[in-house]
Amino acid sequence: MAEQETADQEPRRSRKMREGLVVSDKMQATVVVAVTERVRHARYGKTVQRTRKLYAHDSENDAKVGDRVRVIETRPLSKLKRWRVTEVLERAR
Repeated sequence: MAEQETADQEPRRSRKMREGLVVSDKMQATVVVAVTERVRHARYGKTVQRTRKLYAHDSENDAKVGDRVRVIETRPLSKLKRWRVTEVLERAR
């Protein structure tokens, strides 16, 4: 029976990954990560920076403010948390 269930399921999609800077670690097991992306303006063509704040789960409370981290998309963990910290790329100085 377990073989049929796995055969009927679609393969899992690849999850989105983002890199950003931790801007807040005041909550328990949660950090706020600012992700900056560069996009071209639709009409004028100039490159502009857009910053989005993501709430990410950090179970070990390892990330601190100023750290550069990599986050991965996950199932909804709370009202705002949809991301999980996978690794700390660079520590704050």
